[in-house]
Amino acid sequence: MMGVYAITILLSVIGFLVSSQLKSKFKKYSGYFLNSGLTGAEVARKMLMDYGIQDVQIVMGQGFLTDHYNPLKKTVSLSPEVYQGNSIAAAAVAAHECGHAVQHAKAYPMLQLRSSLVPVVQVASQFQQFLLIIAFVVMSQFPALMLITIGTFALTTLFSFVTLPVEFDASKRALVWLEQAGITTSNEQAGAKDALKWAAMTYVSAALSSLVILVYLIFSFARR
Repeated sequence: MMGVYAITILLSVIGFLVSSQLKSKFKKYSGYFLNSGLTGAEVARKMLMDYGIQDVQIVMGQGFLTDHYNPLKKTVSLSPEVYQGNSIAAAAVAAHECGHAVQHAKAYPMLQLRSSLVPVVQVASQFQQFLLIIAFVVMSQFPALMLITIGTFALTTLFSFVTLPVEFDASKRALVWLEQAGITTSNEQAGAKDALKWAAMTYVSAALSSLVILVYLIFSFARR
């Protein structure tokens, strides 16, 4: 049991460092303003217009780095810093989230797969931490409980890895459009790429963390 705690702590530290680097990059590029002067909301509206997407609404959300695309409500929710900001970071994040809207409009297969996994993953993630603790305590008496725990972690691990191409593709679409639409200069483009790279690293960290825990659970079950 101590092994899983040690692994969890190590992965948490790595996740914290990646998250801290992302916040640092966002703060850095929030200080560089676009020559075009466009806000994140204006960038988002222009990108959707350029792709002929008229049924997606741009809204201002709450909190820091809470930006996301909701495929059910068809809304691009931008945090206040992004919605109102006219920085490299704001443009990059806004374009990235609109990249998901473009994926949705074009029926990008990995986004469709990810969306189909959301309901079952939400249920699995609610119970897996509780199952993880109980399963190690009673694994010898109730091995089936460990199998259920492994199953829930397998689902969340699959979801994490399916998310990776979705996020990388959205960033690629965003960067290509920012350059082609003339929203960013060459120097600004480099900053946008750097900011989105670290945003993607948070998903990579989460996916690797989930995979390591899953492998640990499988080996623990095999050695019982």
